[in-house]
Amino acid sequence: METVFLKKGEDRRLRAGHLWVFSNEIDVKRSPLPSFAPGESVLVADCGGRTLGTGYVNPASLIAVRMISRKAEEKLDADLLRRRLSDALALRERMFRKPFYRLCHGEGDFLPGLVADRHGEHIVCQISTAGMDAHTEELVGILDDLLHPSSLLLDNDVASRNLEGLERFQRSALGEVPDEIEIEENGISYALPLKGGQKTGWFYDQRVNRAALTPFVQAAPGCHVLDAFCYAGGFGALAAKHGAGKVSFLDASAQALSYARKNGETAGAEVETLQGDALTLLAELRREGRTFDVVCLDPPAFIKRKKDARQGLEAYARVNELGFDLVRPGGMLMTCSCSHHLESEALRGLVTRAAAKRRRNARLLFQGFQGPDHPIHPAMPETAYLKAFLFHLQA
Repeated sequence: METVFLKKGEDRRLRAGHLWVFSNEIDVKRSPLPSFAPGESVLVADCGGRTLGTGYVNPASLIAVRMISRKAEEKLDADLLRRRLSDALALRERMFRKPFYRLCHGEGDFLPGLVADRHGEHIVCQISTAGMDAHTEELVGILDDLLHPSSLLLDNDVASRNLEGLERFQRSALGEVPDEIEIEENGISYALPLKGGQKTGWFYDQRVNRAALTPFVQAAPGCHVLDAFCYAGGFGALAAKHGAGKVSFLDASAQALSYARKNGETAGAEVETLQGDALTLLAELRREGRTFDVVCLDPPAFIKRKKDARQGLEAYARVNELGFDLVRPGGMLMTCSCSHHLESEALRGLVTRAAAKRRRNARLLFQGFQGPDHPIHPAMPETAYLKAFLFHLQA
């Protein structure tokens, strides 16, 4: 392997365990980036030539190197992939009785550039970097050996591949990928679109936060729940299973709402669907004077880049103010954010300020983050992206 040398002082983050090397941290006189092929395995060394480990490089990307190992002799190959995926699988099998979970979570499982979800007999992989993309064939073979899936979908139609100079596509790598599947989470079944679904089919990261809501729904049988940004109805259908009498699902996607309706009705609730821009619909509900016993807000990432922080924070504030106003006295507000650029305290502060402006008392009952099948790399705050708060609004 060739060596990528860092500038003086740029090794501190890596020594602390971080896995990314940015292009402006590289000594390009000693290791000119254009001389490396996208995805090439490299040694990484500090300015004194001391080896920090191995990784793979992409000269076209802002994240120029992604670390793979602290050992100089270990690089990304079939053996390493098999060991890391076997380890990830063993960890999931300790945590979950049934095969419905995120199997590999990129940096959280020490395989940057790879996300894989296991939906029973079906696997969906998302490969976002040139280094991991070069090992697609080996990856598919290893997953086939480990799990013998009925199908494996490469869902590589993601914007991050543009940044790596990679083609975007979606195709079957194994078997016949079904249009629709059924998964199980928190003791209930959800019907989902697979080929045309969002992300990798389901948001397993919210599993624990959905479950945290159920005791409060059980204590208020027949309650009315608003599940906003609902996708296939993760929060609302589980609430229906635990005693909610009516669930209103709100989403921009007609396809998502059709699945939310199906899942909510299967769980036993009366269902209402509201299609359109969430902010517009939430404002209309407020103008109409409608209120709910439980309001769940799970919006997409409004802050995808640091430069979007101000505009995104305004969007989060608006959503939470609207959500707050839709909660009946004595009701619950579950609010979430999947933007790693929005810190937990900032999200909590949005609800605190909304309560203060309206002279209402709010009590924080639960604080959550992503589930254990989405492990957080302790040296990488970027991997701790999901936040969830459950508030009780005093009668």
